[in-house]
Amino acid sequence: MAGGSKALGDKIRQLREEKRKTDPNFTGRQFSITLGISPTYLSKIETGDMPAGADLIMKIAKLLETNEDELLALGKKVSPDLNKIIVDKPVEMASFLRTASGMSKEKLDKLRGYMDALSEQDKDKEGK
Repeated sequence: MAGGSKALGDKIRQLREEKRKTDPNFTGRQFSITLGISPTYLSKIETGDMPAGADLIMKIAKLLETNEDELLALGKKVSPDLNKIIVDKPVEMASFLRTASGMSKEKLDKLRGYMDALSEQDKDKEGK
């Protein structure tokens, strides 16, 4: 492997093949054309022989109608918008990420619900 991710490639291939069952545009060749890359490059991404950049992974996720963060994580990439957030608030984000890294999925889900509720409150205040 030359720096690619087998887990990402396996997931992309699995999702693409599922889509191909109902849409012929999801053959390797057609999908690569839609992505604007060569069929060889797509094949190498799917086998884990070549890495894919964050922008390409996000485009793949959109076309496959799947969670881009999941694919980015499998490719060991971070979305450019998250990079900006981290760079804009490095101390706060580093502290938050260190705290969150030790939480269970259940606790993270509760925290996400709390954060969503706070965002809704802020939107309601702005709208009044």
